[in-house]
Amino acid sequence: MTQAIETIEGKGTLIGHGFYYDQLRPGLRFYTMGRTITETDLVSFINLSWLNEEGFVSVAPETPHTIRGRFIPGCMIYIFAEGLITPSMQFTGQAFLHTELNHKAPVVVGDTIHVEVEIVEVRRTSKGNRGLVRALNRVVNQRGETVLLYTPLRMIKGSPANAAGGG
Repeated sequence: MTQAIETIEGKGTLIGHGFYYDQLRPGLRFYTMGRTITETDLVSFINLSWLNEEGFVSVAPETPHTIRGRFIPGCMIYIFAEGLITPSMQFTGQAFLHTELNHKAPVVVGDTIHVEVEIVEVRRTSKGNRGLVRALNRVVNQRGETVLLYTPLRMIKGSPANAAGGG
């Protein structure tokens, strides 16, 4: 559901362009494709972040954990969710300003997640052709369970037509 814009003559239409803030309205909803979390994803993330908690790095921890399966760090789920929604702000996102984040359920290797986004606030900034957009992002697994809720506030560019019109 991203927007397309015209590009250099002869190239055709660019796909994958994000929304401008003035194209968004409270109540607008969209969702992402799904992404299955693999063992390789977990190991790569742990190696990069050095979150070496025993529950993340051992298949036979000293003390058994209450979560069945190879569970995923919550920050990894958040980062994957941000990656999934990137097309909605490709070329238009300017700043990530704030969020509140609530983990609701564990994610384990083999789970597939997607993000359901609802725009809850849109307002123009006092300077420039840009606006502030707050969303409610629900990360949902393949069983329909919400595993993460967060409410990012982002600065997003305004449309070129808005800039040309004195915006």
